[in-house]
Amino acid sequence: FDSPALYVPGLALALLAGAAWGWVELATRGVLVERLPWPTQVTEGESHRLAYRLRGGRLPLPGAELHDSALGQPAKLSSRPGEQLELEVDFPRRGRVRLDPPRLRLGDPLGMRSAEIEGTGSGELLVLPRVEPVHWRREGPHGDAGGDAPEWGGAGGRLELRSPEFEIDGLRPYRPGMPASRIHWPTVARSGELIERRVVSGGDTGPLVILDAGGGPDADSLDRAVRAAASLCLHLARGVGCSLLLPGEGRLLRIDPRLSSWPGAHARLALVEPAASPARPPRAAGRGLVIWITAAGLPAPRASAVAYVVSPHPVAGVPVAFTVAGC
Repeated sequence: FDSPALYVPGLALALLAGAAWGWVELATRGVLVERLPWPTQVTEGESHRLAYRLRGGRLPLPGAELHDSALGQPAKLSSRPGEQLELEVDFPRRGRVRLDPPRLRLGDPLGMRSAEIEGTGSGELLVLPRVEPVHWRREGPHGDAGGDAPEWGGAGGRLELRSPEFEIDGLRPYRPGMPASRIHWPTVARSGELIERRVVSGGDTGPLVILDAGGGPDADSLDRAVRAAASLCLHLARGVGCSLLLPGEGRLLRIDPRLSSWPGAHARLALVEPAASPARPPRAAGRGLVIWITAAGLPAPRASAVAYVVSPHPVAGVPVAFTVAGC
């Protein structure tokens, strides 16, 4: 503006811009951000900690923000390089989550210079469906109404948990982990070798939980149905065990009372996707209690063994026996 009075503030602004540019440039040299090892499986809705480490550099980090796909919004950092940072994070929906490498963004307070540093630590984790308690709505076995059902009964208003019936089908070498009741002690006494009874299922294979992922109006309905399936499977398996039929599969997943196969079934439930068509119930012959879980509004499967239909959208006027996971 041809005014000597502006030389001093102009020079000061030029020095300020140079200082901001130099601060950001020097602060980024040698700085690395690393996501530390994380659990491979978490439960939806629960808080978990993700840890990060900043390495290198000697200057304070100007306007440092940590960007991570696992975080809902960028986290502002005040840590100097070389320190470890822990952040609380939760995953609201089940399924497989891809974790991209974290990014560290630096910038001076005036916004004249910014820089971004890509970190290390990519991978994925599996978010498992949440397990919730089962609340009985009818009169319980001791005359109390409401609360948790202490047992599942049958035609009398309760779902009875009955042990599967087995038939002996010869002998075979003992397998580690099998219960001692399977050991054939007379043979052990004669030969000194551990031999177990080989058994096959009889007419009743225990409770069966069928998950139908077809026809749901939205993703939330399917998520609630999956939570109900996980909750009922764990509830039933702790008694006498149960079987689970997932959408699009013809093979049953058996969950024993020791819950040895439960982690695998839980992980399979986390990956359930919407199905194009509704599932078909298996033949009712020779099967015990069948619980049909659907994301849609209470279909009518043509199977006489279906004792209960569980849905996030119950039909008005239909009596409710129990509630679980919003179904």
